[in-house]
Amino acid sequence: MLFAALAVALTIAAFWPYIVAIRSGRARPHVFSWIIWGSTTFLVFLAQLAGGGGIGAWPIGFSGLVTIYIAWLAYSKRGAVRITRTDWLFFGGAMVSLPVWLVTSDPLWAVVILTAVDTLGFGPTFRKTFADPHGEPMWLFIIMGLRNIVAIAALEAYNLTTVLFPGAIALWYVLFIAMMLWRRRVGAAGAG
Repeated sequence: MLFAALAVALTIAAFWPYIVAIRSGRARPHVFSWIIWGSTTFLVFLAQLAGGGGIGAWPIGFSGLVTIYIAWLAYSKRGAVRITRTDWLFFGGAMVSLPVWLVTSDPLWAVVILTAVDTLGFGPTFRKTFADPHGEPMWLFIIMGLRNIVAIAALEAYNLTTVLFPGAIALWYVLFIAMMLWRRRVGAAGAG
């Protein structure tokens, strides 16, 4: 229960300033990534519940709802207005794959598919951030990676169904942060 509460608190700590930044125009999230992330995160929450995750799944469910709200904000504020053909491919692949989880009655396969789809969600944001490494706040991804680790600790049952999604996404956050750091360093070196 303590780890679940801590994971929810980390979610709020990460998302609240980001939401404020979006509303003020200081942050411009890529709407496609956030639609994908919101959809998959909430569906993984449901699969985690079916897999015995218990109260430890609730931080993922809460995050899914907040992420859907951020997707709506990104759309309403017209966040990253430059949407490329590659972005459409990532988005299309994710949206076509999303209903596939429904055909399986096994929560593990649902989580495997949804984790793969969620990974596609990194495509548009990765491309956007590669081009503009200061366009996303690094602290958001650091806190969310930490939140996923705490969410794993909060689980009532440890199995592939409950651990795969938060573990894989935490790894993607680490890779994303590494890319941001590298691009910021290369950009700073190129500017000097």
